Amino acid sequence: MNPYRVVIIDDERLAREEMKRHLLTYPGYEVVGEAADADEAEAMIHALHPHLIFLDIQMPERSGFDLLESLSHIPEVIFTTAFERYAVQAFDTHALDYLVKPVREERFARAMERISAKLAAHISARETLPPTHTLFIKEGEQYHFIQVKDIYLIESTGNYARLYYANKKVYIKRSLNQLEKTLDPTLFFRTSRTNLINTSFVRQVQPINGGRLLISLHTGDALTVSSRQSAAFKNRNKL
Repeated sequence: MNPYRVVIIDDERLAREEMKRHLLTYPGYEVVGEAADADEAEAMIHALHPHLIFLDIQMPERSGFDLLESLSHIPEVIFTTAFERYAVQAFDTHALDYLVKPVREERFARAMERISAKLAAHISARETLPPTHTLFIKEGEQYHFIQVKDIYLIESTGNYARLYYANKKVYIKRSLNQLEKTLDPTLFFRTSRTNLINTSFVRQVQPINGGRLLISLHTGDALTVSSRQSAAFKNRNKL
């Protein structure tokens, strides 16, 4: 198996060198690039498609959070920071992990154990996002890390999409068509021009007039499926 590709992003050269030294004992990971700022990192991520990034939070011009907001596809992330308050914020928003600099060897080992398990669970040749993939969304001063499997409904709002998960709804600067191309078609289904649902949340399917379907979700939401998509849903589920 090819090693997992890693990009290290930190405005301090010594901090980048520290990450590389830690990674020397992990032959399953290859550092394919390093960047000193968010602009450089953004171009590198688009070009190299890393599986994992080590990301400093506080950097000149654009922060690590600003970088994540600009990416259409986010690799797995381990934050690195010298400030405990940023680390707590990242951890509270369900980021994979965070490391406070200077990084202790045992703490790095724990982070790598977690990321190795997660990458092994969902890295595949598919281009669609696995259910455990984490989406990053920034709304003002709030940051959301949402696993794909927790999203039960996506609505189109022009060039934006509104994601529903838990008891929350957030906006992402991506169209419904763009999102649909990246989501697993065995998990998500387009009920109409404006809606996508997570089929794992389906509670009940009822026929209504005109051969259409009414799909009820475990969340209490109910959606009318268009005639064309009703036929597709019936065929897909052999109804």
